[in-house]
Amino acid sequence: MQHFVQALKARFGESNVSTIHHDFGTFLLITSSDFSGTLLMTSDFSTFKMNVHEKHVGEEFAELYFYLPNYWAINDLDNPTMNWVFPWLKRIKEYVQNNNTWLGHGHTMPCGKEMNSLSSTMTQNHFIVSKPIACEKHLQPLVIESKTIFFLAIIPLFPDEMDYKQGKGTAKLFDKFRHQGVTEKLDDYRKSVLKSKWKFFGK
Repeated sequence: MQHFVQALKARFGESNVSTIHHDFGTFLLITSSDFSGTLLMTSDFSTFKMNVHEKHVGEEFAELYFYLPNYWAINDLDNPTMNWVFPWLKRIKEYVQNNNTWLGHGHTMPCGKEMNSLSSTMTQNHFIVSKPIACEKHLQPLVIESKTIFFLAIIPLFPDEMDYKQGKGTAKLFDKFRHQGVTEKLDDYRKSVLKSKWKFFGK
């Protein structure tokens, strides 16, 4: 972990990378004058070697992150509209580790067995894993001691977006995101990128 944090500090600046200790683990907070908002990132997921598909050999190590907007009160630990990011990073990380599996671009998962909304303001009930979009330039892979560490964003999905991804595929969903300016940055005010009747018209 220490070498990873030092590499991030070298990239973003010493004062722009901090460690936050939470009931759900140790996380990193990254800020930069080059982007608006804060990255909340796992700190030690890359110590685990994921059991990747043979087509993805070389992508065994990664860290997960949420891209938080400026209005996100990261220190308001009692606020259910804000504090869900911590347990979900922990749950996703531990799911991969405990099942000796892997995460990659386009993988999806429900928000628990009941598929409840993330919060009262963020009604998405699935996640999709993505390569960095808004942070692509800033989150290029890090090479540390011959180990390449990738960065994977976690993006909340609405139910119809999940249906569309399953029916039309990952590439078409991300095309929708791109055309409507949706990135990995969390947004309580985001609407679905889909028209309600896409299933009937195949659009």
